[in-house]
Amino acid sequence: MKRTDFKNCSCAMQRSMGILGTRWKPIIIYTLRDRKARFGQLDALIENISRKVLTSSLKELEEDGIILREEFKELPPRVEYALTEKGKALIPIMCQLAKWNEEYYEEPAPLIL
Repeated sequence: MKRTDFKNCSCAMQRSMGILGTRWKPIIIYTLRDRKARFGQLDALIENISRKVLTSSLKELEEDGIILREEFKELPPRVEYALTEKGKALIPIMCQLAKWNEEYYEEPAPLIL
């Protein structure tokens, strides 16, 4: 099912997951919760994300009105990303997910060879 198919469903959860459904988008939103950031800063702050996935995720989040991409007409060109009001409304949810993980996270058992 395409991302746009989810956004047109009658189920609110399916529509929400059409926007947030990748593994990286909630992490990007959580990273931007209290700051503006440039692409390189996001790349450095978010472990294990490829630049290609970061680029496509930022583009989709911008299309969905979750983040704002602000271009500055200077040399060298500068772009900053920040949450929109719609994106900021997700912060309590993301913080609850992080709190849930802290409460229920269990260290993986060590591998015995």
